[in-house]
This record gives sequence, structure tokens and C-alpha cells, in this order.
Amino acid sequence: MPHIALRSDLFGITSLLDFRPETAGPLCELTQLLLRGPSTLSEAQRELIATYTSYLNDCTFCQSAHGAATCQLPGGGPEQINAVKNDLDSAPLDDKMRALLRIAQKVQQSGRAVAVEDAEAARLAGATDLEIHDTVLITALFCLYNRYVDGLATALPADPAFYEALGKRITTRGYTMPEDGYKPLALK
Repeated sequence: MPHIALRSDLFGITSLLDFRPETAGPLCELTQLLLRGPSTLSEAQRELIATYTSYLNDCTFCQSAHGAATCQLPGGGPEQINAVKNDLDSAPLDDKMRALLRIAQKVQQSGRAVAVEDAEAARLAGATDLEIHDTVLITALFCLYNRYVDGLATALPADPAFYEALGKRITTRGYTMPEDGYKPLALK
């Protein structure tokens, strides 16, 4: 049961965005820019960073939602996500993505855990300074989201099909706030 009065027909972050649109707007804009804006990292790669961070933070809602989005984007899939969660070192990733996820892993623990050697390893694997920057910022943002969602004990959907529908909405609409407010997700 949520710690504050939230709409019972909305789940996870959506219920919080609906609760306080004044804070939701800037958060949605930043998320849209980082996960859907122009980047040399694919949308699937950026969603994977969000998924992995949420997994490390044990946030069921966010890792399920962004995992579903990752799976629906070109280059993403459940096998890749499971492999990353089970063993980052042997997961089917290129060296650049593995190095970026190692940075994400350290940021999730503490921003100060990232060493100059981590950034250098990512550069040697082909990452640009902008990709390193965005990896750190996506990770930091999802640490915020994970704590926001779990810190207020938002409701989780009972139907696992919810996440597939949410992943589809994320990949088609992105993260912009709907002008007519948040609506419950229709499951098919």
C-alpha cells in the first residue's frame, strides 16, 4: 500500500507523476532527452542502462518496465537482459557497452566509486565522453526514480502483461507527459 494517497488505477512512477505534475514535467523532459533524444547510443542501449540500474537497486517496477521497453526496441531482448543480470562479464555485449554498464554499476553504488580508470577503459572500448556522461546521468536519474518509486511504496500491477503494454507505450510515445493526463493502461 502506498505511503501517500495515489490513484489506485495507476502504478509505479506513473502514479507519482500524476500526483505532482509540477515535478513530473521536468523529470519527463530529462528522461525523454536522455532515453529518446539524439545519441550515438541506441534507444535499446539506453533502456538497458536504465534496466540494469533498476535491477541493481532491486526496483521491481522500473526494471520490469524498462526491461520490457528494451525488449521491444531493435537490439534489445530478454536473453541479453538476463545475461547482463546474471554475469556482466560474459553477457553478449560489445566491449563499449560492457564498459559503460560497469560505470553504471559503480555509479549505482556511489558516484565516487567511478575511477579515472573506468572512464579510460570505456574510451579504449570506443565510448565517447558524451556516452560516458549520459551513462552516468541515466544511472543517477534511475537511482532517483528507483528510490522515488520504492520510497513511496507505489503499487505494482497484478498482471505481468502490464509491463509489456507499458513497454509498448514507452517505445511508441516516449516519456513526454500526456496533455490530457495519465490514463490507466489498457491490457490486451
